[in-house]
Amino acid sequence: MSKKDPASKREKLKDRIRKKYRIVVYNNDTYEEKVHFKLTLLNFFNILIFSSVLLIVLVTYLIAFTPLREYIPGYTDVSLNRRVYEMERRADSLEEVFRYKDLYINNLKRIISGDNFESDSISSLLTKSVNTNFDNIVIKNSPQDSIFRQSYEEETRNNLFGNGIMSDIYQEFKLVSFFAPINGIVTNHFNREAKHFGTDLVASNNSVIKATADGTVVYSDWTVENGYCIGIQHNGNLFSIYKHNAVLLKEEGDFVNAGDAIAIYGNSGSLSTGPHLHFELWYNGTPLNPEDYISFESNLQ
Repeated sequence: MSKKDPASKREKLKDRIRKKYRIVVYNNDTYEEKVHFKLTLLNFFNILIFSSVLLIVLVTYLIAFTPLREYIPGYTDVSLNRRVYEMERRADSLEEVFRYKDLYINNLKRIISGDNFESDSISSLLTKSVNTNFDNIVIKNSPQDSIFRQSYEEETRNNLFGNGIMSDIYQEFKLVSFFAPINGIVTNHFNREAKHFGTDLVASNNSVIKATADGTVVYSDWTVENGYCIGIQHNGNLFSIYKHNAVLLKEEGDFVNAGDAIAIYGNSGSLSTGPHLHFELWYNGTPLNPEDYISFESNLQ
């Protein structure tokens, strides 16, 4: 047998690829022609390759960008990243809360143990001009304090404080006797326009700050701007706050009587320009002028 010419083989292959074939769809009952297609083998292979590529792209999109990938082994839940982010954010928040709680507890322990706060890094920067030794402070009630306490309890035993009978604030409090938190000189008065909602008092070093009325301590902590602050909730929606103290003697939840020692006079906080007490009096969320209700004596020792 003679070998076939390779050129003739290629020509025959080209003819087969380019040869048109007719694909007809008939009705099975009537043999009526419905649809017919004319295709070559080349067109058939092109359509087959295009369909395969399109199918691969579609399946890839469904796997990568739809929840269907959850049903394929090896793929994680689409919401896993979001849940991990939320858990990390909550963990960071809890870590921050625990850090502040630890700082708060350590400060309370130092206050109770009578630690020297001059060694504190932040407090030393704010109070470096004040040299105070709190270990030598002795809190004693003078005879005048005892007399005033007895007079205060007798006068306020049957007063109208807190019963809401009188709507006017001044009329409601004019029958109430407030205990002066400290005896000193008023250096800055109440000024609502300047947003100075309290009275600044200068007294002698190591003076004891006292509660202005009976109440419960609802805030006792340190802030950057106001230093060591303590706030007392009194009857009748009355609230008093004492800022820039050197040491806090009461903690949150303690009940205090009028005249009880609650803090030590000092100079803490970035807003403090010198040793003084910033005293505020609030009623139903409205700041009051403390000098309208309390007489601050100026008998510095």
